[in-house]
Amino acid sequence: MKKKLISMLLAGAMVLSLAACGGGGGNANGGSGDSGDGGSAQTEGTDENAGGGSSDDNTLTVAAWDPAFNIPALKAAEADYQENVNKDFKLEIKEQSGSKDIETLVTTAASSGNYDTLPDMVLFQDHWIQQYVRDYPDAWQDVNDIDINWDDFYAEKIDYSTIEGKHYGVPLDGGTVISAYRVDLLEEAGYSIDDMKGITWEKFIEVGKAVKEKTGKALLCMNSDGNDLVYMMLQAEGVSQFKDGKPNITGNDTLKQIVQIIVDMTKEGVLLLPNSWSDYTDSAIQGDQVAGVINGNWIIPTIQKVEANSGKWEITTMPTLKGGEGYASNGGSSLYITANCKKTDLAKDFLAYTFGKSTVTYDKALKDGGVVSTYIPAGKSEVYNEGVEFFNNTPIYAQISEMGSHVKTIEQSPYHYTCREKLGAAIINIVNGGDIDEELKNAEDQLNFEMGN
Repeated sequence: MKKKLISMLLAGAMVLSLAACGGGGGNANGGSGDSGDGGSAQTEGTDENAGGGSSDDNTLTVAAWDPAFNIPALKAAEADYQENVNKDFKLEIKEQSGSKDIETLVTTAASSGNYDTLPDMVLFQDHWIQQYVRDYPDAWQDVNDIDINWDDFYAEKIDYSTIEGKHYGVPLDGGTVISAYRVDLLEEAGYSIDDMKGITWEKFIEVGKAVKEKTGKALLCMNSDGNDLVYMMLQAEGVSQFKDGKPNITGNDTLKQIVQIIVDMTKEGVLLLPNSWSDYTDSAIQGDQVAGVINGNWIIPTIQKVEANSGKWEITTMPTLKGGEGYASNGGSSLYITANCKKTDLAKDFLAYTFGKSTVTYDKALKDGGVVSTYIPAGKSEVYNEGVEFFNNTPIYAQISEMGSHVKTIEQSPYHYTCREKLGAAIINIVNGGDIDEELKNAEDQLNFEMGN
């Protein structure tokens, strides 16, 4: 009961951190595309209108939150299913203001013991779902018998929604990490995009110093109040911040090395650490202060907003400690069937046909909303292999699809965002002169307290 109470409090306390981890719009051609008509999907009000299923035998309700990103993907799926399976099918989208509203829906329904207020399906953040299934097992229906070949999806992605041996979610989007660089600025410093592939972080710092000297710009940036670098750099090494459900900070030599690298990059001017998310996106990236960005692929539309830089960017994989291409994922969500769904067979068939195997759905989701699939065969489609003008006409979405298949599965925790907060604060303290061992110990102690250990 104590852990359940803590998790409910955290769900409210950390909603701001979630906003940074799965957003973004845009389309496959590098613009900020509209939501598309996507068939007859109805998008209703927000928040208070989210609950309840539909009495119509051919209609499903679903709660989602981004009209420029995941909602166009849902509309693409509806149109695909209508055209190829059931012409009378309708998807009634209950638009929310953010992912936190869906978490609140589930918490409220579970607290009252009345799941009638839930829609048939919900889109749910990957880093939260295991806690919610374990705390509120009666709120969900598993999809263990759904007609999907799970081997067609990234193993790392499926790991989030597989709980105690059962599948609960069907992936919608992923957060495969990209290392994006201004190739024109690299060239000024005597380097190319190929020089950035498979390099060590030591070499990255060397390149960063040269770029800083020649162009006056940092090679990398990350908001200090939601620093995802530690998590991404760790995952590229196959290491987690957690072990057997507890913090894995002190005694984690890989984590300590990574924190020291982040501190060194900051002191050398290779890495900018803006104070907030808006400073990160609006000032550092769109304000042309940096020559590179490393984050989930949902950061692409933010990069693309500076039209003057079209054709100057390209992407590759992450650096690693010892060299070799690094792969990670940051952000993403999946679709879940709730206990209130009375048309479970229809929901499973819809999910299996569309997000379970249809490249038609995924092609249109990419074009209309910039949603990059975790369904491996999608990366082989013509749409994914089109050159993107903004990124020097390179097929970045095919590249991202390939990268995602290599991401290592590491231990996850519902306290992911709390850990991020504590480590981010520790990094700032170390940059300002604090002792690395003491600061990491403080971060672990604070995290243990939050977890009730």
